[in-house]
Amino acid sequence: MFTGLIEEVGRVEKITEKDGQRRLSVSASRLPRELHIGDSISVSGTCLTAVDVQPQSFAADLAAETWVRTSFSRIREGALVNLELPMRADGRFGGHLVQGHVDGTGKFLGLDPIPGGNDFWLRLEIPRELERYVVHKGSLSVEGISLTVAKLEGARVTIAIIPHTVEMTNLKSLRPGDPLNLEVDLVAKYVEKMVRGEEASAELTVERLMAEGF
Repeated sequence: MFTGLIEEVGRVEKITEKDGQRRLSVSASRLPRELHIGDSISVSGTCLTAVDVQPQSFAADLAAETWVRTSFSRIREGALVNLELPMRADGRFGGHLVQGHVDGTGKFLGLDPIPGGNDFWLRLEIPRELERYVVHKGSLSVEGISLTVAKLEGARVTIAIIPHTVEMTNLKSLRPGDPLNLEVDLVAKYVEKMVRGEEASAELTVERLMAEGF
């Protein structure tokens, strides 16, 4: 489990493929020193397992589902990626609950300075199937960053970004049209499941009553 608070920005060294298996290699100056083989690490919002660890780099294997569902199949060597280690049970909890399970990829539209201030507007487009989980002032993980939705217009989302977030993440390296890994709020998915369960139970009760002649 992660918090969406980015600890370091790494750089994709290479993506190799051998016998149908893909491996992602990432260089970073600090976090690899805290990693061991088998440890989890969030790479731009995707929970991966370190299979090779060096003092300033690590590698992780990408399952076919991960390759298809995330932006990894579209990023290039040299791309910047956001890194976060799992949150500690004895530490403070910031951001919001982020599993590292990407729900879909969005499209980066722009990062524009807000007139009269130092902040920025992050503009992106989300897949239609994720719209129902995203609400005004709700949480959304974008490239592994815990962010709060400021404006929602259909599939278009606008988020206020402070200069620190721009400086400490890969947002500054993105270009319009680039894919973004998205994970919606876990709570929203559980609420939907519970509501659907209640609806299904109600329908079943009505059908049973009708079958019994009531």
